[in-house]
Amino acid sequence: MPFCMEFSGSCRQTAPWGENFDLEKFIIKGGRKLHGEVEISGAKNSVVAIIPAVILSDEPCVLENVPNISDVSISLRILYEMGANVIFTDKNTVRIDATGIKDPIVPYEMAKHMRASYYFLGTLLGKFGRARVSMPGGCYLGDRPIDQHLKAFTALGATCTIDHGMVDIQSENLYGTQIYFDMVTVGATINTMLAAVKATGMTVIENAAKEPHIVDLANFLNSMGADITGAGTDVIKIRGVKHLKGTTYAIIPDQIEAGTFMVAAAATGGDVLIKNVIPKHLESITAKLEKIGVNVEEFDESVRISVDGPLVKTSVKTMPHPGFPTDMQPQISTLLCLAEGTSIVTEGIFDNRFRYVDELRRMGADISVDGKVAVIEGVGHLMGAPVTAPDLRAGAALVIAGLAARGVTEVEDIYHIERGYENFEEKLRGLGADIVKKSVPGAAVRKTAI
Repeated sequence: MPFCMEFSGSCRQTAPWGENFDLEKFIIKGGRKLHGEVEISGAKNSVVAIIPAVILSDEPCVLENVPNISDVSISLRILYEMGANVIFTDKNTVRIDATGIKDPIVPYEMAKHMRASYYFLGTLLGKFGRARVSMPGGCYLGDRPIDQHLKAFTALGATCTIDHGMVDIQSENLYGTQIYFDMVTVGATINTMLAAVKATGMTVIENAAKEPHIVDLANFLNSMGADITGAGTDVIKIRGVKHLKGTTYAIIPDQIEAGTFMVAAAATGGDVLIKNVIPKHLESITAKLEKIGVNVEEFDESVRISVDGPLVKTSVKTMPHPGFPTDMQPQISTLLCLAEGTSIVTEGIFDNRFRYVDELRRMGADISVDGKVAVIEGVGHLMGAPVTAPDLRAGAALVIAGLAARGVTEVEDIYHIERGYENFEEKLRGLGADIVKKSVPGAAVRKTAI
């Protein structure tokens, strides 16, 4: 039986797991200013944590504003393979009944291809007292160990082992405790919340991550009956409860998708109203764009981006929230290629986030990289060229470069981009971009979200 999503009584297979399909690429004719309105989808970084969290509920849950991206397809397919009932009632609303899950083992072939698969560790441990999940995959951005996750699980009373690429965690009882992370870590903060929500007593997380999707997960869990306070600060307190009930919950708008369209509008000298956003989540992005010379007008649930003068240099350093997000670093770096003067971009989170630089150089960018620091000399304009997306956010940055460039740009390996952007090319076409998706003749890929 195929994994199905139901739309008005019809059923379709969402993802071609285990099969070979043609590679696809974007072909972009640059030089068009983006104009109009665009609607932002639900947040990828929220939904990939909230979908596993449904396992903790003793009743079905309904998730709204779910983005149609491949990371969501993987997460839902994992639930389905484990025994959950997964039904889409419309294209962005899914009803999940996870009460049929009995065996806390995540299928290896799917979990190994998505970084966020490690959230099944926390939720299965919290529900069943044991979990077996493959080591996570995802975009290669440098070393991203899970030692802080295992530290938290151990503090809660679990034993953890790693054998042949599988993480095994077991505990007869989980007990609340105080956990201090050695560094700010989004993944470990989320996993600790998932494991501790049904533990006996109170768990206190210190040096916790403060990203919007941390708050979104806490709000979702609280809507099911959890007792979590402090999300969004560096101290989160979780009082364990015995039962969690079903709920209907809407995923927050995607901060990074919004930022990507903000930069795309600026790079093309356009005028775009970006709707369904939370402007406060965009403050660090807005501040940098304004320093570069971009006009940003905020409304209650939208922002308007326009450019009426030259773009100028600035310095950017990525940091944990509320600092400038690492997931926006490739996009802002692309914009700075078009600015006057010398800009400095420092990557403060990941070790290997400048792999896209060689691709931008093909398009005429003047960038030199030394470790975690990139020096960008503004070149005024870019030229179209064939490029390859090395990861999700770098892929989006190369699309932005193609939109702003003179001539034709072809972006290959766009399955990376489809991990995190819903209908990306369709939304861009709605703003006047000349972008189409085409198959690469004679090429095929095992279409998993690596």
